[in-house]
Amino acid sequence: MSNAGYEKVTGGVPNPQDLPPPYSDPVQPPLHPTAPGAYEAHPPMPNQLYYGMAVQDPKEEPVRQPVELTNEPDHLAYAIFTMLCCCLPLGVAALVYSILTREANREGNSTAAQRNSRLARILAHSALGVGIGVLIIYIIFIVLMRVALK
Repeated sequence: MSNAGYEKVTGGVPNPQDLPPPYSDPVQPPLHPTAPGAYEAHPPMPNQLYYGMAVQDPKEEPVRQPVELTNEPDHLAYAIFTMLCCCLPLGVAALVYSILTREANREGNSTAAQRNSRLARILAHSALGVGIGVLIIYIIFIVLMRVALK
């Protein structure tokens, strides 16, 4: 377990200058370079100590980049049709999401436009399915009532 790179301690006693200071010595707090008597009457407020003021060059104007418009389908006509002819609650929800799709398209937010377009389409399909289902149940009910009356 000997390594040639290590120094051999001679005499068994280390050099006192290489030892760390003893733990019994009190630690001195760091000194703050301030003018004598500068903060004796009123201690500084935290915002005066830590916050600086940022100055912007008045000649620089912010760079405005044009917003790229997205072109997701909003399914507005389909939502209005399902609202008026099939199922009012699901049609209203589809209409709301189709309007949100239009707003997201104008703002250039493609992820919100895709999400809202998909929800508007799903809600409009659901409203159409509910409307067709109710219509089929109504027709079956009418046919059964006519057969029962004969």
